[in-house]
Amino acid sequence: MTIEGWTQTLGAGPLLAIAAAAIAVLLVLIMQFKMHALLALIVVSLLTAFATGIPPAQVVNVLVNGFGTTLGTVALLVGLGTMLGRIVETSGGAKVLADYLIGIFGEKRAPFALGLASLLFGFPIFFDAGLMVMLPVVFAVAQRMGGGVLRYGLPAVGAFSVMHVFLPPHPGPVSASAILGANVGIVTIVGLIVAIPTWYVAAYLYGLWTGGKLVLPVPEILGHADAEAESHPPRFRTVVGILLLPLVLIFLNTGLGTLATAGVISKSVSGQTWFQILRALGETPVALLISLLVAALVLGARRGLHGSVLEKLLESSLGPVCSVILITGAGGMFGAVLRTSGIGKALADVLGGAGIPLILAGFLISAILRIAQGSATVALTTAAGLLAPAVTGAGLNGVQLAALVVAVAAGSVVVSHVNDAGFWMVGRFMGMDVKTTLATWTVMETLIGVMGFALAAVVFGVGSAFA
Repeated sequence: MTIEGWTQTLGAGPLLAIAAAAIAVLLVLIMQFKMHALLALIVVSLLTAFATGIPPAQVVNVLVNGFGTTLGTVALLVGLGTMLGRIVETSGGAKVLADYLIGIFGEKRAPFALGLASLLFGFPIFFDAGLMVMLPVVFAVAQRMGGGVLRYGLPAVGAFSVMHVFLPPHPGPVSASAILGANVGIVTIVGLIVAIPTWYVAAYLYGLWTGGKLVLPVPEILGHADAEAESHPPRFRTVVGILLLPLVLIFLNTGLGTLATAGVISKSVSGQTWFQILRALGETPVALLISLLVAALVLGARRGLHGSVLEKLLESSLGPVCSVILITGAGGMFGAVLRTSGIGKALADVLGGAGIPLILAGFLISAILRIAQGSATVALTTAAGLLAPAVTGAGLNGVQLAALVVAVAAGSVVVSHVNDAGFWMVGRFMGMDVKTTLATWTVMETLIGVMGFALAAVVFGVGSAFA
């Protein structure tokens, strides 16, 4: 959010000190004094807004806009996704998928199977939507196999993370490609070269190691199937079809959008009503709504769930996630205050004049923006914009430009912490407190970023041979 007529007068040093103090106070309030995360985020956001010099008359607007913008993205996805997950879980559908995956890959490779499925789901579907679709299956596998939720959950959420950060048609890499003039097709190839090994090491192997050290119980947030449902579960292909439906619809949206952006589809076609309707059906909230209605009809009717019974089942799914939704919104509020204050931009401007190699500068600027304000997409696109003038005169070829986009994307994923809505979503759904989320999710995201940058730098170096 920008405030008309107001310019930040504080330098990078004071702004950095304020940001560090705000994060420290927030962690102390939550971890030491056990203040509820929602209250702590609101209090620290308010204090940070005043400390950074945001005009007092605009402080509440900044807080409310940041909260509302995040909820506008998250609330419908979490609400509809939780309803879908509750139906899939209580109908016995999640158990069917768990049994099938274990039957194919074996018990020891169940975490790998969940991660592989999430990689495939994560290509067209955004992180938060993919998380909501896969959670019932992750919980069902973890419940059956034992060993805690992290062993199965981290490889899955890590898969969605690497796909969301490194690969088109996700908004960050697509926008950065356009800003830096990179070919989206080459970015996709380089993104895959980087994403797959990064997931295997930083999410799958790390998830196995962390899950072995820290065994957390499987959360009951999505409920569980009763004995009747487990003894008469739905067919495997029925459950797969329902879970693939949002994937297909969302891919319809992102695929058509990518084709239009690339010029494959003409502007006259993309402006027609039927084209816009197809894209609207693939918007994530609409896709989840359609999938939920289909699940209610197919899985709900099969178990005799209709009318008030189905209504009560869906209503019971929303109570446990209200806290998740509100805390996630408050995390977005805190991030909005940091963005409006100009903390990230001030730090990036200082780093931009340090005279370091272009690809390293891109990674570091993106990482600083990510740490300062929380949003990976904002960090990626902003860093790309700051780099664009230098890239124009650098004479980079297609492979180098694509590697630069991926390197900047790697910076945008590191150190996910309390100002990132994803931090709160993953932590609360996995049943983790703040300390545990920092020790698991934050570490994994940082490993993904560092390894992703290292691989992108290798590709950049190889690409220079063709210059």
